[in-house]
Amino acid sequence: MKQLTKAEEEVMQLLWKLERANVAAIINELPEPKPAYNTVSTIVRILEDKGFAGHEKVGKGHIYFPLLQKSEYSNQSINKLVDGYFQGSFKSMVSFFMKKNDISLSELEEIMNQIKKDQ
Repeated sequence: MKQLTKAEEEVMQLLWKLERANVAAIINELPEPKPAYNTVSTIVRILEDKGFAGHEKVGKGHIYFPLLQKSEYSNQSINKLVDGYFQGSFKSMVSFFMKKNDISLSELEEIMNQIKKDQ
């Protein structure tokens, strides 16, 4: 799966949120200063070329929608992070974040309990 640039990911996050949107609706959701219409339109077409988004022609315009679920992209991104920075070890990643974020054992137990509950 191809990686997204920061701008592409920002637009993709909005497509996941909106589910279906034209370029104007995407721009409306972006923070100030708003990018130019052509900029967002180009990003959406790049997302289509990369296989992340599709479109449906409606009148003279297009409605864009995600072709990939957010969870699929999140999983791939996390795996790339783990492989690239933690030699493929989730244990190393969790240990790193515990140390850097000063997570206590009781907080870790809460996290583990939540994971068990969500399975």
